[in-house]
Amino acid sequence: MFIELTRLGHELSIEFDINDAVTQQAVDLFQPDLVIAPFLKRAIPEAIWRERVCLVVHPGIIGDRGPSALDWAIMHNRHEWGVTVLQADAEMDAGDIWAFEMFPMRFARKSSLYRHEVVEAVTHAVLTAVMRFQSGIYKPVPLDYSRPEVQGRLHTPIRQIDRSIDWQQDDTFTVLRKIHAADGFPGVQDILFDEPYYLFDACMEKDLNGKPGTILAKRHNAICRATTDGAIWIGHLKHKSNIEPTFKLAATRALKDHLADVPEIPSDPFSARPVATYRDIWFEQKNDVGYLHFTFYNGAMDTGQCERLREAYLQAARSPVRVIVLMGGPDFWSNGIHLRHIEHAASPADESWRNINAMNDLAHDIITTDRQLTIAALQGNAGAGGVFLSLAADYVFARTSVILNPHYKNMGNLYGSEYWTYLLPRRIGESQVKSVTQNRLPIGAQEARDIGLINGCFAMNHADFNKKIAHIAETIAIHPDFPALLQQKLQQRQSDEQRKPLQSYRDEELRHMQLNFYGFDPSYHVARYHFVNRIPHGWTPLYLARHRRLR
Repeated sequence: MFIELTRLGHELSIEFDINDAVTQQAVDLFQPDLVIAPFLKRAIPEAIWRERVCLVVHPGIIGDRGPSALDWAIMHNRHEWGVTVLQADAEMDAGDIWAFEMFPMRFARKSSLYRHEVVEAVTHAVLTAVMRFQSGIYKPVPLDYSRPEVQGRLHTPIRQIDRSIDWQQDDTFTVLRKIHAADGFPGVQDILFDEPYYLFDACMEKDLNGKPGTILAKRHNAICRATTDGAIWIGHLKHKSNIEPTFKLAATRALKDHLADVPEIPSDPFSARPVATYRDIWFEQKNDVGYLHFTFYNGAMDTGQCERLREAYLQAARSPVRVIVLMGGPDFWSNGIHLRHIEHAASPADESWRNINAMNDLAHDIITTDRQLTIAALQGNAGAGGVFLSLAADYVFARTSVILNPHYKNMGNLYGSEYWTYLLPRRIGESQVKSVTQNRLPIGAQEARDIGLINGCFAMNHADFNKKIAHIAETIAIHPDFPALLQQKLQQRQSDEQRKPLQSYRDEELRHMQLNFYGFDPSYHVARYHFVNRIPHGWTPLYLARHRRLR
């Protein structure tokens, strides 16, 4: 919303909803014509909504009221859902309606639905509501349950008992639906090895089966658990503790001490056999183009994932393809190093060092690829090191709705690596590097294209975007000038290397990173701890709170 409203020329400032006094102070300082609450968990203070129009985004159809709206929609297996923009009033979610949008419901995780269908619908609805507000003549529609088109109703907050899995009764679809409806937050509470855990990140297993509830296998980060009619893979767990804060971990890390006797079933990224199972890396070849997919949960890439992705990339580079497309995943392309696994390590500093070097090794191999041209196809968002990893490719394309955060500073002034000091200036020029890396603001795909950060963007759904990328890749692969394009790339790389070796960029970046990890300034470690434990903000950063900078 920040990107879209800024692009339309509106003057914006952001305040986190910390408490009523802070919110009131923000409004007094900025004196906005309109207040928008795109992600509201508490009621807006009456003194604010009585004084000015406040638009609240509710992730439900017209008439839907109460929390857990999307959770209930998934649990009830709704095939269509929507979002509503309504005016804050005395009664929660019952104000006059300014706009609404409907969308078809995929059978998918709540977090994935939020990032795609909900975000797209909210964007259209809010922009419509803002336009109507600007007109000065539009009258919002009161909520009227007597109208037949008003299908939503007030519902109670969803509880863990509502999500509870009965492993002896629930089939695969039911188990997946319950975990999908809680993915992202709060997860489904369950018992594993006599300990309480929250379950996340589930997908179907087609071939394995066994006694319902038992753990049948493990693969990389996930465990496979039997249902009444098959099995599912569970990728992430969060231990429930009333004593100390806990956070999500890969299932195999969370249960490491209990999985010694559980068989490891590897997956071959290059297997051509399509099967419903868990895999986070796979390769497809079509004509002279190879597509390397990597779908890492929340876009985080731990040391092992970086190493496995690098092995798959090197194998792809040895195949007889002319173009390699780095597809990432549908929700995220990459968000860089895995902060939760780093926090969980015996030595977070050492694991940070291993992780960043594994990322660098992967980036190095992409940069120095000499037999293929490479494309980074950003289906989903990218942040921090993930943005710079994408720049290692020869071409970068993104869906228009993709958001990039090409900076590290929010993680305790982390300097960053992935050869960004080489990759970024050659795309946007030295003059723009500081503003992109220091401003800490998100960049939309259209702005990224306009400043040269990426080569292009397309306003398409995932399926159409992938078709467009395939067309671009195949056009390059069969182009009569392909040998000349490849030769031009090699000559540019040789010229760059003579000017300044890649190793020098890496060494300089890692000297800064070493200070971040092992130096006297603990800000990176403090920021990482706050991030993984979801510690609420005590204030809104000044780079977002423009009204406080003005004061």
